[in-house]
Amino acid sequence: MSHAFRLLQAPPPPEPSPRRPAHRLYTDRDTVEEDLLKLVLTLVELLRQLIERQALRRVDAGGLSDEQEEELGATLMALHDRLADLCEEHGYALEDLNLDLGPLGPLLPPPT
Repeated sequence: MSHAFRLLQAPPPPEPSPRRPAHRLYTDRDTVEEDLLKLVLTLVELLRQLIERQALRRVDAGGLSDEQEEELGATLMALHDRLADLCEEHGYALEDLNLDLGPLGPLLPPPT
């Protein structure tokens, strides 16, 4: 085995790449506030969806009483409605909250 490792050649050293100038952000105060608001709403929606999935797993596993299931469902629906109200108040739709992560795809799964 050690003989096999000696036969491998070390990779060539990386060539120094030319230094690129830093990208600068030019924003005004209104844009920064709106972008931050959208990011916070996106994170709340992501957490809501994760909590909803976990709740469905617990319901399917039978770990909750009927009363707990009702309370959990009502709470998740209220959170969804309040988030939709906040989006509407600021001119967004829930679909606008999905971030494109490039090669990873969208942050939020498609609605079911």
